[in-house]
Amino acid sequence: MAMDWVDLAFLHWPVPPGSLAPFLPPGLELDTCQGSAWLSIVPFRMDRVRARGLPPLPGIRTFLELNLRTYVTAGGKPGVWFFSLEAENPLAVRAGRALALLPYMDARMTCRREDGWYAYTSERTHRGAPEATFAGRFRPDGAPFQAAPGSLEHFLAERYCFYSAAPSGRIHRFDVEHPPWNLHPCQAEIHVETICSALGLTLPMPVPVAHFSARQEVRCGWCRR
Repeated sequence: MAMDWVDLAFLHWPVPPGSLAPFLPPGLELDTCQGSAWLSIVPFRMDRVRARGLPPLPGIRTFLELNLRTYVTAGGKPGVWFFSLEAENPLAVRAGRALALLPYMDARMTCRREDGWYAYTSERTHRGAPEATFAGRFRPDGAPFQAAPGSLEHFLAERYCFYSAAPSGRIHRFDVEHPPWNLHPCQAEIHVETICSALGLTLPMPVPVAHFSARQEVRCGWCRR
């Protein structure tokens, strides 16, 4: 697949590793930086979703998405583990759950531009899933930069695979290709946040580490066991 990630905010919190480790399947290890595991909320818009080499797919060309994720390794390869992925497109939710084995959830979502801010809301509507809501806003606040290797920003942003788990427990890896992120410093305000409740975590406010990116072109490869 190929796609663009548009008007994206990385909202990051350091958390004790012991609070997240019980939620990972066997075969994955938490990846830590500065002595902490990191939990991230990432609201953005998918755009130009397509099979590689083909035009955008009808019905799922563009939609809003919000991820709750952490950072892991398997076999020495750093990547991302998703606790949940909210999306406003039912077809994308079904495809993500069936083809990538990811915990996609139906949600009612909005994103509006207001005086330079991106005002973003998400209300989970997925049948049988716990209620979860997010409401906040963010905006770029400075010139773009690329994260230096070894920095916290590089640890959090420059991830080139994600992992998922089959019902059998087998771990799958999906490699991701994209240029280095062009990140902006970011101002962020969160008004409502309950998507972490399923993990038994309460995130402190304000957001300690936040970045914004206007657009990133992404390609995702085949599943590897």
